[in-house]
Amino acid sequence: MPRSQRNDNFIDKTFTILADILTRILPTTRREREASIYYRDGMSAQSEGEYAEALRSYYKAMRLEIDSYDRSYIPHNIGLIHTSNGEHAKASEYYFQAPERNSFLPQAFNNMAVIRHHRGEQAIQQGDLEISEAWFDQAAEYWKRAIALSPDNYAEAQNWPKVTGRSSLFYQPVLLGRQNNKTEKV
Repeated sequence: MPRSQRNDNFIDKTFTILADILTRILPTTRREREASIYYRDGMSAQSEGEYAEALRSYYKAMRLEIDSYDRSYIPHNIGLIHTSNGEHAKASEYYFQAPERNSFLPQAFNNMAVIRHHRGEQAIQQGDLEISEAWFDQAAEYWKRAIALSPDNYAEAQNWPKVTGRSSLFYQPVLLGRQNNKTEKV
């Protein structure tokens, strides 16, 4: 039995029932339905802190899901798990995959910025101000992209350039197209 059908939470049960009805009504393939079940199981396991189980479900969903928009949320959620486990380099790899499939995913850009900001803070603690500046500049670029996609969100990120003196960097035009981020070292 899929994990999402074992949930005791009323909201999760309601969501599962509605999702099952929709997948039966809408014309979908067996593969799409199976991908959806694995994705929901991954979300359920992730919300309960069962990260290993969530990752297994997400990887299965990623192998089955063919729609790039739907598929973009899978690596984003995998990135969230790696972030919460402190695996920032691994998380970044997955955050990069999300906007490659769906360039209108501001939360992926925000999360990439948060990791870079964290790395900048670590570099300051290690006394390497030059490296910290590079990390902070990257954070500014990703927050700029997140805010361009979702201007009403990320209030702290909108104030961050003023606090850090990066306003000139931050308010330059943003390009929302695909960039080659895979060569970037984290």
